[in-house]
Amino acid sequence: MNERYAAAIAAIDAANAGDPTRIVVRGTEVPLAQVHGTLAAEWVADLHPDADETWLLAARAHHLRRWELPRSQYEPGRAGYLKWKRDQRKRHAADVGELLSGFGYDEPTIERVQALVRRDNLAVDPGSQAIEDAACLAFVETQLAEVATKLDRAHLVDVLRKTAKKMTPAGAAAIARIPLADAERSLLAEALG
Repeated sequence: MNERYAAAIAAIDAANAGDPTRIVVRGTEVPLAQVHGTLAAEWVADLHPDADETWLLAARAHHLRRWELPRSQYEPGRAGYLKWKRDQRKRHAADVGELLSGFGYDEPTIERVQALVRRDNLAVDPGSQAIEDAACLAFVETQLAEVATKLDRAHLVDVLRKTAKKMTPAGAAAIARIPLADAERSLLAEALG
C-alpha cells in the first residue's frame, strides 16, 4: 500500500468516524459509516484481488459522511428513498473528490473514483458493479437486523430480493459467508431460496 493511498483511506475513515449512529459489528461498537466503508473495501478486495486503487477508494468512501443528509429530509416511500439515494451518491462523490485532491490525486483518478461512488454505468462497468456488490454485502452484515425490526417480513423479503438482483452471482454467493444470526439467515433463505 503506498503512502498516499494509506493517508487517503485514513482520512476517509476519520471523516466517517463522526457518524453518530453506532452499531455492533463482529463484537465491536463502531460508527456505521466507517464500518460500512471498511467492510465494502474488504469485500472488493476479497471478490476482486486484482482491484485497482480507484475501486478500493470508492468502496471505502461510498458512504462518506452519510449521516449529514438524513433520510428524514425526504418524502416517505420509494420515490423519496430513491431521490435521497441519488442525492447521497452525488454528495459522496463530490466529498471524496475534494478529499482526494488534497492528497495529490490527479483529475482522471478522482473522476474515476467519483464515477464508481455514483455507480455510473452500473450495467456495464465492472468497477461500479464491484462497489454495488460490496455495498450490498456491507448492508446485509451491518443493517439487515435493524431493518428487519422496521419492516414487515413480506416487505423485507422483497427488499432482499431487489438487493440480490443488483448483485453479481459471485457477490450474491458471498452473502453465505457473512456472520448473521439465525433470524437473518432465515430471511435471506426465504428471499434468495
